[in-house]
Parts: sequence; C-alpha cells; structure tokens
Amino acid sequence: MRVAVIFYSFARDMGYANTMLARYLARFGVDVHYIATDLPVYHQNPDARSVYGQFSANRTMSPGESESYDGYTVHCVGHRYLLGVPLFTNLVGKLREIKPDVVQQFILAGWAPLQTVAAKLTLGFSLFSAAHTTVSAFPLARRADLKPWDRAWLANMAVRAIPGRVVSVFMERCYAATRDCAEVAVRFYGMPSQKVAVVPLGVDTENFYPMRTAAEQERRRQLRGQLGFSDEDIVCIYTGQFTEAKNPLVLGRAVARLRAAGLPVRGLFIGAGPQSEQLAACEGCVQLPFMPHRELPPYYRAAEIGVWPTQESMSMLDAAACGLPIIVNDTLLATERIDGNGIPYRLNDVADLAEKISVLRDPAYRQQLGSTGARRMVELFSWDAIARRRIAEYEAVLGSRRRAA
Repeated sequence: MRVAVIFYSFARDMGYANTMLARYLARFGVDVHYIATDLPVYHQNPDARSVYGQFSANRTMSPGESESYDGYTVHCVGHRYLLGVPLFTNLVGKLREIKPDVVQQFILAGWAPLQTVAAKLTLGFSLFSAAHTTVSAFPLARRADLKPWDRAWLANMAVRAIPGRVVSVFMERCYAATRDCAEVAVRFYGMPSQKVAVVPLGVDTENFYPMRTAAEQERRRQLRGQLGFSDEDIVCIYTGQFTEAKNPLVLGRAVARLRAAGLPVRGLFIGAGPQSEQLAACEGCVQLPFMPHRELPPYYRAAEIGVWPTQESMSMLDAAACGLPIIVNDTLLATERIDGNGIPYRLNDVADLAEKISVLRDPAYRQQLGSTGARRMVELFSWDAIARRRIAEYEAVLGSRRRAA
C-alpha cells in the first residue's frame, strides 16, 4: 500500500501528528510519501514563527527536492498565494507521479483540499482528512453570541464550511484529535458528523517512558545537577512556545510565588518566544532552547510535574508517558488526556496554579498519577497502536473499493 501525507510544511525533529504517523506507517511496511511546500513551520502565525529561529524544524526544502527521512520519502513542491491562502504548485502532478492508493491530508480548509479532490477524480485514490483545531485555538467557536447573519459566520461559511462540505463528498473519513476538534470540524469546516471519527494524538512510547534502568536514573541525577536542581527540588517542566497564547509565564510566576513562601519548587522551560525575558526574571526558573523531539525524554524524567497553563499541547502526552502527573487549565475539553493522571487549575490564575503544584509535592500522589498516565499512554495513545488501526482502516476501504469494482 502506498500512502501520501499532505501538509503545508515539513517539521523535521518535531513530534507532530503528520510526521509521527508517517514514521509509524512506514515502520509497518507502508510506502509513505510526505508532500509539503517550501513554507516554514507556522507560516500563517507570525507570533509562533518568531520563536523557532535556528531550530532544525525551521529549515525548509526547495521545490523539486526530495529526501529520505525516518523511513519515508519527503517531497517538496512550491507554493503561491491566491486570495491570501497558500496554493500548492503542481500538487496534482506530484500525486500523479507517486500514484498513491491513499491520501491522508492534514489540511482541512483552503485550496489544498480542493486541489487534492481534483487529483482524486483523475487518479482514483481514497482520501482521508484530519481535524486538529481545538475550541481554545478557534475564537469563533468560543463566541456565545454568534448568529447566522454575523459577518464572521458568513465569512466562515464562504472560506471553510461550504468548500469543506464539497470536499467531504469525496472523503472517506476525517480523523479529529479530540471531541472539541470534532465539534469545530462539523460546525465550522463543513464536515458531516458521520464521517468524523475521534482518534487521539499519539505518543512515541518507544522513546517516552518512565525511568527503567540504573543508567537512566544516573542520567536524571547528572542532568538535574547540570541544571542546578537539588534532590529536594520539585521541578515543574513546560516545553513549547513562550507566547501569550501558550502563556508559560503563569507557571514561572507560580514557581516564584512558591519559592517566596520557602518551598523547594523549580521551573524548567524548554522552547523560546516573547515571554523569555519575563520568565528569566522569575525566581527559580531555568530556560533551555528548543531541541529535537527525541532528545526531550531525559528532561521529562528529570522533572516531577508537567504543566501546560493554557492551550493544549502534544507535549503533555509525552510528559505523561514519562510518568509525570500533569496540570492543565480547567477549560480543557480533551479531559481524556488527564483522566486519572492530572489535575486542572483555574485558567491563568497564578495563585491557584501554585496551590495545585503544592498539592503535588506529595510523592505518593505524584507516583499514583504518574504511573496511571504512563500506563494510559501505552494503552490508548501509542502511535504504534494508532498506526496499526489506521492501516487496517485504509485497507478496509481499499478492499471495499476493489470488491465493488
């Protein structure tokens, strides 16, 4: 079986769903071809773009270039903007060259889905899509006063809902990462509810797992020493963008508050962004730059608690897989991510976050939550299991089409 994965950018060294699914499909013998443009990661978001700097995920390929990566082939095509939206150049030609049996697209709106449908009509592959936009990241979904005649609603109908419904006619299934992603896909992107399936984002459980060996325990001891943490310190880790939307500064200020009260709490922040200077001013906080996804497990194992103060992140699943209890805000709709392995705090409330961290100073409670999380990540969120199920679903659709033919 040959599968083409389509997304605007190729983020090497990141644990994003598109690259991780490609890796695990390839691991199980699927011939995977990843098609991206020469656009960088977060090309549509200037705030997020600014934080990556020289990180390897920021490196783009040139149109016409191909490379082998993680067991699959990456192809770069060019792009141009039409009405302010990126258009893949020669996407149909690239798909004609690859001749996929299945196309898994990670773009739900814009020109790319329409281009892919045009290719499907001539090439006959089976088309699948994905929905990863949460309510917290989609302002229109949070508006209680939205009316059918509202300009924002009418604009959404024109650019997302109507084109999305057209594309859905030719699509087998849309995989939503969470229940609220499914809600956004149905309400705002024109996806029929019967074609939307909730499938969680996965975890690379081969790399992200609790300490198992004496060598890993020694690595934890050495790493904490290098970072200036003592054996008594309760280390809270955050990984990702240091932006207002992610707002890790809430954690930095909670750590400073607890230290002012005489408690041995520290903060470890891995990433970059506009809040870097403010975080540097928070007592007890250490910052490290972005690093490849595979290098993060020792840092999670060197910490006691994982904290993501505002928007959801795939990193919270990685931390849970490493045996950390996690703290998230109380507006999180994907509560399956903290079922038995995490606790909520009041969104952007520094005092409440400090209180929740203080509760997790109890090592027995941390162990209870952490072990539950590590087990659940293997059972429910492993990319290994997700890829196996995805292959079975692809093959079922292809088999049905062959029988019909």
